[in-house]
Amino acid sequence: MSAESTASSGVPHDNRFKIWRQTRPFWAGLFTMIGGVPIAYLPYGDMRLGNVTLAMKTTAGAGALIIGVLLITLGLTMWFQPLVRVFAGVAAIVLALVSIPVSNFGGLVIGFLFALIGGGMSAAWAPAPPAREPAAGAEHDGPPAEHQAAPVEYAHMHDGTTQPVVPQQGPEAPAAETTIEANGGRNSAG
Repeated sequence: MSAESTASSGVPHDNRFKIWRQTRPFWAGLFTMIGGVPIAYLPYGDMRLGNVTLAMKTTAGAGALIIGVLLITLGLTMWFQPLVRVFAGVAAIVLALVSIPVSNFGGLVIGFLFALIGGGMSAAWAPAPPAREPAAGAEHDGPPAEHQAAPVEYAHMHDGTTQPVVPQQGPEAPAAETTIEANGGRNSAG
């Protein structure tokens, strides 16, 4: 059991599944498991049409069963261990590609497509950044405080013009005159 499974213990029962589903590649795992079922089943299953039995048994039935079971296991891994989602997604894509020659064209292409899409979704999924909670008493409609512009201060120069003053960054900034004032408006590097 991972530490993430207890994250929703304080959430009402109506939202627990939604929170659980949003913190992992849920749809990728579901598609991968759905893709594993036809890949594993079709080499062993048979269909009856009246008195006629259609058997899809192949010599590679054991390989198809192994691929199908591995895809179902990878889908469950995507759900319950989302930290290994990239490995599980790449492994699902490789197994889907291997299922084409081994398991009746990848479970009649249906299982192949589901496993391929699920593996790609798992490899591309990224967790959402944690939501910021507003500070207590910070009720305003404007942008956050760190993005608001500070009032501009102007310095009066010796020649009668005004220049905006750039605020000095940090306590170690020198207390000397600015380059503009010291060199008559010429910039110097150094």
